[in-house]
Amino acid sequence: MVTRESALTVLVDYLTARKDELSKPGEHRLEFSTAALEAARDSFSAMIRRGEERLHRLCELLSQELLGEYDLQCVVVGEIPDTGERFTVTRNLTSRALYSQTDLDLGTRELHKLQVQGAQGWSQPLLVANFVEYLPTGANKHSIHKFLSRIKAEEEIWNKVVDEIFHLDALVRRDKTLRHLSRYVKDVFGLKAVVSDGQRHSRDLQRTLRALRFEPAILERHRVPVGESTLGLEFLEVKDYLKENRKASGWAALKSVVSWWDCLFEIQIQALGSYHRERERLTRESHTSFKSNRESLRNQIAQEIPLFGFYRDLLRWLFRRPDEPAPTFAGVEIVVGD
Repeated sequence: MVTRESALTVLVDYLTARKDELSKPGEHRLEFSTAALEAARDSFSAMIRRGEERLHRLCELLSQELLGEYDLQCVVVGEIPDTGERFTVTRNLTSRALYSQTDLDLGTRELHKLQVQGAQGWSQPLLVANFVEYLPTGANKHSIHKFLSRIKAEEEIWNKVVDEIFHLDALVRRDKTLRHLSRYVKDVFGLKAVVSDGQRHSRDLQRTLRALRFEPAILERHRVPVGESTLGLEFLEVKDYLKENRKASGWAALKSVVSWWDCLFEIQIQALGSYHRERERLTRESHTSFKSNRESLRNQIAQEIPLFGFYRDLLRWLFRRPDEPAPTFAGVEIVVGD
């Protein structure tokens, strides 16, 4: 997706080209144009909004084709700061509300309505996760209980960009001490289908999705341009985590990466029992503990490759905290000007 945003591409290409040079002894300068950075920030926001909209359009199309009548629901998992206790808030959602704000805004808006009293007084709950659910109003032949859509938080997206610059996936696969942590490197936009039976219904739905073709009239009705990239899903990668291939944690699903409408999406097909166990862990586990586990891989890499840690800090500063002091790295001067 980054390669389709010229301003972002220029920035990422620049950082990628300078990576090897900055790791060598000597004095170096990283120079950024104020106008170029603003353009990159605007491009990033546009990319997220566009990807989110296309994800929801895809969910709408799949729901219409495979569920028939369906309802929309916003599900937010929050955490009480003092105790780490988690809770779930659910509310009905209209299509208009879905497209009028980002998924992150949907979650934070719900939590902003709440105040929790603890040992330190009243506090605002923390956002752990939020999803949009597409719920069938009746039975369907594929035994689908729901579709869910989700998008990664902004900081995690930029972490993923740094992962790509440093080829983190390849590094993790080569290093036996880090290989078990590779599950924390995820895709940006994803949807999940929850079915009754892990084997039979999952594989049946997978075959259906591979063969599915959207009628041009239906695409137009959902404001999707008719073209080769929108008429069907192009499967780029499939990982089978059912039965004997399930992960060590017990998590089981069919996991695919597909291309649709010039975007990449991760599609998971999961049995209802596995989904409930996953949701129970999400609701039960400490947000701090989960975040530390997710970050442990990158922190270990940063110890071995200090420039990796600097790039994480640099992108966080450029895109999320530009008013704060710039990060530092030995021998590197950061210059931002006209």
